[in-house]
Amino acid sequence: MLKKRGAGVLLHLSSMPSQYGVGVLDENAKHFVDRIADMGFTYWQVLPFNPTDSANSPYCSPSAFAGNYIYINPQGLKDMGLISDKEVSENIYDGTPYTASYEYALEKRLATLKKAFLNVGEELAADIKQFEIDNPWLTDYAVFMAVKEQENFKPWWEWSSEHAHYFECIKKIYDYEESAAFWKFVQYIFYKQWAEIKKYANKKGVAVIGDMPIYVAMDSVDVWSNLPMFLIDEKTLKAEKVAGVPPDYFSEDGQLWGNPIYDWEAMKKDGYCWWLSRLEHNLKIYDTVRIDHFRAFASYWEIPADSETAKVGEWADGPKMDFFDKVFERFGKDAPIIAEDLGVFGEDVVELLKDTGFPGMKVVQFGFDPNSDSSHMPHNAGQNSINYVGTHDNNTILGWLWEASEEERRFALDYCHFKGDNWGEGGYQSASCRAIIEAVWQSASNVAIIALQDMCGFGSDARMNIPGVPEKNWRFRTTRETIDSIDTDYFKHINSLYRRMYPVFDKKQ
Repeated sequence: MLKKRGAGVLLHLSSMPSQYGVGVLDENAKHFVDRIADMGFTYWQVLPFNPTDSANSPYCSPSAFAGNYIYINPQGLKDMGLISDKEVSENIYDGTPYTASYEYALEKRLATLKKAFLNVGEELAADIKQFEIDNPWLTDYAVFMAVKEQENFKPWWEWSSEHAHYFECIKKIYDYEESAAFWKFVQYIFYKQWAEIKKYANKKGVAVIGDMPIYVAMDSVDVWSNLPMFLIDEKTLKAEKVAGVPPDYFSEDGQLWGNPIYDWEAMKKDGYCWWLSRLEHNLKIYDTVRIDHFRAFASYWEIPADSETAKVGEWADGPKMDFFDKVFERFGKDAPIIAEDLGVFGEDVVELLKDTGFPGMKVVQFGFDPNSDSSHMPHNAGQNSINYVGTHDNNTILGWLWEASEEERRFALDYCHFKGDNWGEGGYQSASCRAIIEAVWQSASNVAIIALQDMCGFGSDARMNIPGVPEKNWRFRTTRETIDSIDTDYFKHINSLYRRMYPVFDKKQ
């Protein structure tokens, strides 16, 4: 996998068509798979499935392992005999289909799941118990969520002393058994529904590329239950340093993420056990995994916890190959991992990428600098790379053209052999978008990825995320009509022309 020429589409679950406020694990996801398979695509890339934070970011979650219950299909619960038609209808959203309503989905799905849980029988309960045995992370997560409800959803360091300290709390695990059982049920349902979608995609010849944030949220079960693995004062329960990046392409002040920093020396002592179990989980639920902010394994930007911007910080060494040697021992040298090696670069990152052998990323928008020969330009891409028209953090390609300087835009259009004056026209047949898409498709990179928005020629109003901006992100949604309007013949043609239709899966599988 990732070693043959192929192409994929980036579309997160939240952006899928549905009648429930956000995309869910239903027939619309299968229909999307059908459509991209018909076009000759062999990969579907998603963003993290984890529960989101208050800003709806899937990159800051209360669990590195749990799935987000808003994606659970209410009709699937009805098909299991757990809820009625009336309870399905209570989830139907009558707002715009073009914007994800996380607030609505969170409220309605949680209420529906609580009703469904009351109808769990002995056979299903036994299946959930087996699921817990097969997924050791589930016990701590369920207790964490049960206690969080009891503590009025405050962050764990504001809980009562008996709850805030994991080893004290877990001694009384049976006190939370009933409420924890609900959260185990929720995760069982999520992963049962996802397994069906993934199996369907694989049968259609489409492999799923998952996404794994390198950091976890401070208010997470991962930190609460593994406190010695983070640079956190165990008495005050406060972080000493937090994560972010220095000033870069996206922000002149840098990005202050606020995630706690790993204590890599402590993690090394047990052979990076938590990290390996996390990778194992992700490699089980996806076919290949993109590790976000891979460069932090080489070196990372650590910021004083009381700092107001990311400008004040310093580089610290990551675990480098000491960690990845353990990864290769567990998963083999050909572990299907993509390294998101974007951002402020350094020779240590180059060296680590070479030593691991993982494919890195190229983003054509970063290459359109008239005054340099950027490594992101398609002609500079090596085979062992994943080439993007744009990621979830980028503007759409049409939006980029409109917001670029005249010099940048002219350079980009000349580079991609665009002829004519209608560069600003969007839509499914946008000539300027197609010129840039084809430049990426012609590259030597084994895999080329395009966001659904760029397949449609959408403008900046369809952008998924603006890094460093905490509001109004992650909202893009599409409709079945939009997906069906994409020019199948065009994408089938360029996938064939540029030899990106090789099967991902061995036919014997």
